[in-house]
Amino acid sequence: MKPDEMRAAGRLATRTLADAISRVEDVHRAIAARAFTLTTPASLPARLVHDAISTGVYSVIRGIDLAVGTTASELVGLAPGSRTPAGSTPRSNLALAVLNATIGDELAKQGSPLAIPMALRQARADVVPRRDALEAAFPNATSKLAVFIHGLGETEESWRLHAERHGGGSESTYGSRLAEDLSYTPVFLRYNTGLRISDNGRNLSELLNEVVAAWPTHAAELLLVGHSMGGLVARAACHHAQENDMSWVNEVRHVFYLASPHLGAALERWVRRFAGLAGRFDESRPLALVLNRRSAGIKDLNAGYLLDEDRCDSADVSSHERRHIPLIPWANHYALSATITTNRGNPLGRLVGDLLVQPASARGSKHISFPVDHKRHFGGINHFDLLNHPPVYEAMHGWLTSTL
Repeated sequence: MKPDEMRAAGRLATRTLADAISRVEDVHRAIAARAFTLTTPASLPARLVHDAISTGVYSVIRGIDLAVGTTASELVGLAPGSRTPAGSTPRSNLALAVLNATIGDELAKQGSPLAIPMALRQARADVVPRRDALEAAFPNATSKLAVFIHGLGETEESWRLHAERHGGGSESTYGSRLAEDLSYTPVFLRYNTGLRISDNGRNLSELLNEVVAAWPTHAAELLLVGHSMGGLVARAACHHAQENDMSWVNEVRHVFYLASPHLGAALERWVRRFAGLAGRFDESRPLALVLNRRSAGIKDLNAGYLLDEDRCDSADVSSHERRHIPLIPWANHYALSATITTNRGNPLGRLVGDLLVQPASARGSKHISFPVDHKRHFGGINHFDLLNHPPVYEAMHGWLTSTL
């Protein structure tokens, strides 16, 4: 990590620990208050002593944490060491992605160097959307681009999941196979999944506009592949491009949505309801505060919000407060869903889906007009298996070759 990233990481860890101490104190106080209330007024002297001592102890702990943590982070940042950016190794890249998924909106507002900027990635480094940089990164660029947009807490490397298990080597992805079979040039995106989906859609639209304009050869066809949240970002980007007359969207011919929660993710709705319930009681309110700190990107998954005006902060938001954005009509759209049960009709499969997204949401139900023959379901796999799964590629390849 670079010195500024190390300092930022130290400060974040310090602040997180201080917040955790405060939450523990809140729970302690709530439990103590309920106990003392039951024995008032006899317990009043004991309560005064207890409150004075506990307040002092927690204040000292927080003060030590802040002093030591701040000093340590500054010293670490000044120490000679690696100038390699965070995210330049597989583990640090994933850790940074998870951090951004959790509080990425806060990091971006603070201008933290730990906030991931949206960019095309090659060899774990950002590719600037200039002609010379694109020529160097993609020396064999073709006129057909396959853009891969990962999901919440993932990275551009997530598309390699289980690659060796499938017998294609560690670098085998949908992108590498599309390049070999159909002459697409695969480009992989990395972005801050903690931002609102509308923000990431806007950023992607502007980035693709620059990439297409600077592409080493004429970009005659775009294929978008979005996993989970990535599919929603793709839809938001297409909508933004239409609204702002950006020409890149006219070249989109195919869009694949791999378990994208078009109607929302049940897990986020359950977390939202649990946080609302926990907030009603003094003893559990600190837990509600922690849960409500989840990023705006996660909150947008409540109902698949794509626009700035869609609400994502209120605890009682319903899916009816989301505007339905139509799919761009000149492209082919494909919805792929999965369940952990082999039979999609299994009650457990309908309830938990692929563990994160239910089939009805991935297929758009009646709200999104996917053609019947552009929907495919895969049983016996989970949400992340869709990132790199031979039957999924076979379905994609079959659809693409049928349009040639």
